[in-house]
Amino acid sequence: MTPWMASGLVYASGLALTAGSITLLYIVTRTFNFAVASMATFGFYVAYTGVAIYGGLPYQYYPLVFLFGSFLGIVCYYGLNRHLLYRQAAEITLMMSTLGYDLVLLSFIQMYADFLTHTYRLFPRRVTMNTYDFELFGERAAAIILPIIAIVFLTALHMFLTKTKFGVAMRATIENPILAGASGINSDKVYLVSWVISGGMASLGGAFMAMAMTGSPTMGMFTIPLMFAGAILGGLTSLYGGILGGFMIGMTEYAGVFYLSQQLGPWVLGYRMGIPLILMAVTLLFFPRGLAGIPLSKYLKSLSGKKRGDGV
Repeated sequence: MTPWMASGLVYASGLALTAGSITLLYIVTRTFNFAVASMATFGFYVAYTGVAIYGGLPYQYYPLVFLFGSFLGIVCYYGLNRHLLYRQAAEITLMMSTLGYDLVLLSFIQMYADFLTHTYRLFPRRVTMNTYDFELFGERAAAIILPIIAIVFLTALHMFLTKTKFGVAMRATIENPILAGASGINSDKVYLVSWVISGGMASLGGAFMAMAMTGSPTMGMFTIPLMFAGAILGGLTSLYGGILGGFMIGMTEYAGVFYLSQQLGPWVLGYRMGIPLILMAVTLLFFPRGLAGIPLSKYLKSLSGKKRGDGV
């Protein structure tokens, strides 16, 4: 596996989780969560604190990363989002509340970085997390382990949404909140669980991405345009579309900049963020609803019809 592909798989796995986090929260609560940036950064710092102070590998701290992200989601829900939802606030108000929450979290991240420096003599403002990685089958372990963790997590989420009673209630609330409330579904619990899952996904995604890029207090602010690009590319109406969109944005960034740098020179590296954004723009030109709006069943039927016609 080439180095760019290994880093791309790691980065894309994290971006898929953060884009899925944005999509899940939007389709359940109508909230564009800008706090996903600092939630992702906190996820990186939880994993970094574990390996830098207590030792071991980053992977063993990922359950704690998810729990801490879920805690941040709960704080935002009970502190801001819940009150605004019950007052039927506009989407712009819901979005701006999360932006304010993100700025508060960013302040805490900066203070925490100073704490690590003064107390433990660490240098947490520019961290290369892949130095804590190891080789597996001759490859970077993160390039194998993190996509597997992402697939297992997303499979478990799919099973939760489709096979459990509460998951079905969440899906009903997503599709028709008024009818779901009339059926006796507790929307407050559904909103809370969506924040728990979304916050955990965001922090876990940040911990993943830090294995492929330099970790810093502003890591989330640097990558949040691509997180939203993945969610928008997915269509904002499908959780699975958002996850796929995030993965495509991540892999396109790495694959595109590698190919273009080979053809045009290293100056292309300065424009690496523009490559996936161009992909998103081109896709939306043809499919305004994103990946979720692509009529795959129609194409498959026409393709199968052509094959039957060729056989005749």
